[in-house]
Amino acid sequence: MIDLRSDTVTKPTYAMRQAMAVAEVGDDVYREDQTVIELEETAAEILGKEAGLFVTSGTQGNQVAILTHTKRGQEVIVEADSHVFYYEVGAMAALAGLQTRPIAGMHGMMPLDEIAKAIRPENIHFPQTGLICLENTHNRSGGTILPLSYMQSVKELAVQHHLPVHLDGARLFNAVAATGISAAAYAATADSIQICLSKGLGAPIGSVLVGSRTFIEQARKWRKMLGGGMRQAGVIAAPGLIALTQMRDRLVEDHVRAKHLAKGLANIRGITVDVERVETNIVIADVSDSGLSTEEFLTVLEQCGVLATAFGGSLIRFVTHLDVTDDQIDDAIAAVAFATRMR
Repeated sequence: MIDLRSDTVTKPTYAMRQAMAVAEVGDDVYREDQTVIELEETAAEILGKEAGLFVTSGTQGNQVAILTHTKRGQEVIVEADSHVFYYEVGAMAALAGLQTRPIAGMHGMMPLDEIAKAIRPENIHFPQTGLICLENTHNRSGGTILPLSYMQSVKELAVQHHLPVHLDGARLFNAVAATGISAAAYAATADSIQICLSKGLGAPIGSVLVGSRTFIEQARKWRKMLGGGMRQAGVIAAPGLIALTQMRDRLVEDHVRAKHLAKGLANIRGITVDVERVETNIVIADVSDSGLSTEEFLTVLEQCGVLATAFGGSLIRFVTHLDVTDDQIDDAIAAVAFATRMR
């Protein structure tokens, strides 16, 4: 199968598997796992922050950050299609007792004036605004990149109102690879950043949350409360180290393949793709003119050996990653062309 459902389906490389086998380990709750410590320090250094915290997933990293930044009963400003709002099972309400204030964005960017209006003034009837969350790259916008200048403007607004900013940087290194802007430059616009190791970077598990040393010490306790305290975790931190130190530069290859896929799909009658909006490794195709429902389309694709994901309405998402070759992209384009002839 040509699996284009997500970059989460990547398999660990041979080097990662070897590193897992020989990793130095210890009890991480006691902070004795040297491989985990090295991973956390490496992530913090790359992102220009004081400290890092190894967490099991991007969702756990985001929620630990949100819990650390806020108090129960506060409100969090989020983009309406952001991962923390759309895909994290209502965790902010269930775990932190928070209310979300979603703002519709354009390509993942909430208008600055709308953010300003959403920040609550002092009023006995209102919840207190506690946090602003950003996502870069933005998944549901098709892997689009939030410009650094925009993020800097959001940070300036947050500082004016004494608010922290959390960045869901699950695919931040895709933005880095596409723009050449350093991860530290993006990270400077946020108080905390979560990065995924298990997407385009190819590790089998885990994310890292970074921030100030004080923030991470508080976050560590929230991680423990959420069941994230790990013991001999070096065996899963080791592939994460390889992901961070050896796999970032190759993300450009995924972007090239995504652009090729987008152009190929756009040339198929019945398929609509905004090729110019394909900035990283995600391609969103509209199949409404194909004569097939999304479910029917995906079924035909699977019969042709291609897996993709329904993305709401008539949209289908394709994601390129390290386990997909140039030839497989061509085969996927051919499969989509075949599906359009099945109406």
